[in-house]
Amino acid sequence: MSKKAFRQKRTFNRAKQLAYGTITCLGRHTITGIISSCGRQFKDWSYAYRVFGNKRIDIEKLFDVARESILEELKPEQMIVAHMDDTIFKKTGKKVAGTAWRRDPLGPPFHTNFIWGQRFLQISMALPNGEDNCQAKAIPIDLHHCPTIKKLPKDADVQQRKIFNEQQRIAKLSKQGSLRIRALRSKLDMCGSKERELVISVDGSYTNATVLKSLPQRVTLIGRIRKDAKFYGLPGEQSVVGRKKVYGDRIPTPEQIRQSNDIPWGNVKAWSAGKSHDFNIKVIKDLRWRAAGKNYNLKLLIIRPLSYRLTKSSRLLYRQPAYLICTDNNLSSQKILQAYLWRWEIEVNFRDEKTILGCGEAQVRNSESVKNIPAFVTALYAFIHLAIHRSCKNRNNSILPRPKWYPTNSEQRITTSEIINLFRAHLWVKPSNNNFSGFLKKEHLNKSLRNQTNPLIAAVLYARK
Repeated sequence: MSKKAFRQKRTFNRAKQLAYGTITCLGRHTITGIISSCGRQFKDWSYAYRVFGNKRIDIEKLFDVARESILEELKPEQMIVAHMDDTIFKKTGKKVAGTAWRRDPLGPPFHTNFIWGQRFLQISMALPNGEDNCQAKAIPIDLHHCPTIKKLPKDADVQQRKIFNEQQRIAKLSKQGSLRIRALRSKLDMCGSKERELVISVDGSYTNATVLKSLPQRVTLIGRIRKDAKFYGLPGEQSVVGRKKVYGDRIPTPEQIRQSNDIPWGNVKAWSAGKSHDFNIKVIKDLRWRAAGKNYNLKLLIIRPLSYRLTKSSRLLYRQPAYLICTDNNLSSQKILQAYLWRWEIEVNFRDEKTILGCGEAQVRNSESVKNIPAFVTALYAFIHLAIHRSCKNRNNSILPRPKWYPTNSEQRITTSEIINLFRAHLWVKPSNNNFSGFLKKEHLNKSLRNQTNPLIAAVLYARK
């Protein structure tokens, strides 16, 4: 962590203790649970609440450390790829600042469910372990609280309604996403990456006019679109006097192009789901879309679904096709596809932050605390992944051995649970006066039922939520 992000040195030291407590906490990651993990349950506990309130932490400067560290790891010729998506942290208190009824994204498709929670917008940057066709890890560099505006009373006057409508427009996720992209581009410019292009991948909820028509310079957007989207060709020469045409003739929808035999399928290699795959794609360039206006000549990618088998003897099953657009007409199809496939890693970020580090479990109601604590935990998640990337890029003997039911592959990356368990082992080895090296070196002796390790050590070092 950077000391510049804290108002006082005392605040930095307390935040450092709480960071250790967050990683070593074996139960729910409430403030009291984190304090108990720090061993300060019999001392003044109010300091932990004051650290995150009253603007004592500058969360933006914490994420600056993560972003600059990723840029140091990237080679000058590599693309800067980022992913943006929103998530919901469930809450139960009706008086928690920024909470409201939200649509449950995990609900069944045949019925809309609602949950009470907070809404956050996250941006993660890709940290690949190679060039082009390779796997990449997503490191969070921004977590922004996006609450909805409370409704006005029935007797509100015209001026109040005008202010409310403007606040509601700015509070929309699409507008907030556009603002966060601009903020990221400006920060990249200030840290020496002004000439490098930023490629950001989003899902269909951010592939709209609000985002596309306000993209800053040197930003390329890759987004998913509907299969029935209406595209146009480039306008031809206009001899008639009058306003110049922006759109040409209508072309078939992406679904119609996929089913047509007029455009042949091409092959592209890209990394996904742990290995390299051959994808069949159709590419159409020089397109216009009303949501993007005349600022961009778009490139459309139609991706044929991959086949798979549930078992070796079962019949072939197929996933759904995907339709992508890119605002850079000259970016190669392989880079577009690979950048979007890396976007799955932001979903992994959300799962790990919530289930392993307990992001959103803190029971606070202060308006500053409800947005600072999840951001602090997310920044901590980024720091531990950057630390393991620099100290141990490949799996070796320094990592705790995996359980017998978990197959070990030297090419598989180190998971968040393994990083935290390794941190606990190094943090607790001195205070407990235990030598865990024997626990690691004699792993093969534990295969016999007569030889069992201390169950307390295994329970602590292999703890999972």
